[in-house]
Order: sequence, then structure tokens, then C-alpha cells
Amino acid sequence: MSDSVTINGVQIEPTYAEAFDMKATRLVVTADDQQWVNDAVAAMTGFGTSVIACGIEIAMEQPLEPERTPDGRPGAAILAFAVSSKEMEKQITRRAGQCVLTCPTSALYAGIAATTPKSQQRIPIGKALRYFGDGHQISKVIQGRRFWRIPVMDGEFVCDHDVAQVDGIGGGNIILLGQNVDSVTRGCRAAVKAMRNVPSVIMPFPGGVTRSGSKVGSKYATLFASTNDAYCPTLRETSPASLLRDAETVAMEIVIDGLSDAAIRDAMRAGIFAACQSNEDGTLRRITAGNFGGNLGRHHYHLIEVIG
Repeated sequence: MSDSVTINGVQIEPTYAEAFDMKATRLVVTADDQQWVNDAVAAMTGFGTSVIACGIEIAMEQPLEPERTPDGRPGAAILAFAVSSKEMEKQITRRAGQCVLTCPTSALYAGIAATTPKSQQRIPIGKALRYFGDGHQISKVIQGRRFWRIPVMDGEFVCDHDVAQVDGIGGGNIILLGQNVDSVTRGCRAAVKAMRNVPSVIMPFPGGVTRSGSKVGSKYATLFASTNDAYCPTLRETSPASLLRDAETVAMEIVIDGLSDAAIRDAMRAGIFAACQSNEDGTLRRITAGNFGGNLGRHHYHLIEVIG
């Protein structure tokens, strides 16, 4: 692998991010105004940072102008990722019913093109939620696409019968290291802002960033993931696994889930360059990535290749 590269004073380490296969879907939320859209999205994507405990990784992919939504209203696209079809169905059905059906003026649509093969596994939306209509629900097929109209107290909740499930990738990542919290925060925020302009990806953690990066395994038998002590500054002097260098006192990680290999590469590239450009005072020192020697997943994103 090539030697490290330095961009605006930030060293890009010659290592790779390791990612794994997941199941994925896209949903479109609309409402009468942007505030209701935001409220529905916030509710549906809440507690959706990591499959380690949340069962799903879910976040807004991008806002949608009225001309880009099925019903001509303000909207947003949401991407969701899970490790199994069973978990995906459980999470999406519950969140659709508890978080979008309940939100005033909202509607929920499939965000994957109708050209998806019928043989592909589908996730129920209206198929499951219609029973809330207590027999008053109505379905209609338009150009081969079935919709449900469920009576609610502000009118009707409209939703697709189901949505396609596709293959996705989870766990693309970069780790930013610096001399202080301000430098790493600035770099992470610049990176996430740039990544959010890339379609087909999400960064599911708070603000797109996690300070609790994890490793596979634990000294405790009940945990299959635990703190990544190699990047914990308080363990620098006591942990033989520490990978922190002189002047590196803070590390934060950005995890990227995507619908394709290319999308994750594009997001990582955009994020790395944006983070480096934020390094105004030279206190952001290094960008690396998390991997487990190839034991976690088959998708490897070498940082030097990504930025090349």
C-alpha cells in the first residue's frame, strides 16, 4: 500500500475502513409543511444510530423539494440499514406506525423505484398499518402501485402498500485525530456537511459523528462490542494497544452506510477533503480508519485509493 499523504497539514494514513453487507431500504416522508416533515423524520430516525443496540441504522438521506415527492408536498428521503430482513421488517413497520402515521398531515411512500423486481423481498407499510383503519381503510392501485388510505383525525394517512428491500453496505468510516476537541469537532462537522451532499449514504450517529468507536469483542462475555481503547486518550499510558501519537488527545469517528460501494467511496472522499480544508490552525493531525484485519466484512476502503 502507498505511503501516507498529507493534505493541508493532515496526514492521511495508508490504512483501510472495513465494512460489511447489510439490508437496506429508502422511504419518502411528506407533509403539508416542512416542520411536520422534520418532526416525522426526527421521530422515525430516533434511536437509530447502531445495529449493536438499536436494531437498525436510520437517518435522513436528503430533503426533497415538492417537485421531487410523489404528492407534490415538502418531503425528505430516509435510508435505513439492518443486518437481517427480519429485523428490517420489524423496525420499519413499527417506526412507520408509531412515528409517521401519528404525525399530523404526513404520508409515507416507497423510495425505491417501482422497477425493482417483484421477486425481491418487500417490507410491509400499508399492508401492515391498514388494520388501524378498523375496516374503513381503502386501497387503490395506480400504474401497478398499491396505496392505502387510512382515516385519521386530520383526514387520511396515505402510504404505499410496501417498499423494496435491497442490498446495502454498513460500516464505512474515517477517524479524525487532533490536538483538541475544537479541531476534531470542526473537521468532523465539515466532513459530515460534505458527505450529506452525496446521495445514497447516511451517517447515522448524532450529528453524523461518534466518540464511542467500538472494537469487536469484550472481556465481558455478554458484550460483542466494546470501547476502542486504541483511540481512548485516557488509556494512552496504560493500554499496550494505544495507537495515539504525540499531540493527539482527541479522536472522533464518522460511520457511513450506503446503497453502493461507489456511494461510500464518494462520501469518504468528500469527507476527507472537507475535513482537511477545515484545518486552519494545524491542530487536526491525522485521518485514519477502523478495521479488524478483514474479519468483520468483505468491503475494504483504502484511504489513499479513495482520495486518489
